Amino acid sequence: MSVTLNLHLPDDIGAQLAADGRDLERAALEAFAVEEYRAKRITHAQVAQLLGLSRWAVDGLLKEHQVWLDYTIEDFQREREALRQVREQSPSSDRR
Repeated sequence: MSVTLNLHLPDDIGAQLAADGRDLERAALEAFAVEEYRAKRITHAQVAQLLGLSRWAVDGLLKEHQVWLDYTIEDFQREREALRQVREQSPSSDRR
């Protein structure tokens, strides 16, 4: 299923916003996706899917809009532990 949204702007406001050549449809879609991510209603992957962007491009877009990744101390500790386990399993000759 696909949903189509229509946004109606008065002609003068639409012209003003598009005066710099900006694609208003794209700008509205990006703003919508960013706000839904900020409100935790969609995931990072869903932002990428919605906008047709790579993971790294989504990170850049979120940064432009000052939306920071939800990365907790628990996430950091979990990743640190996983790294420690990987390092313990690798041969000592590979460690530096």
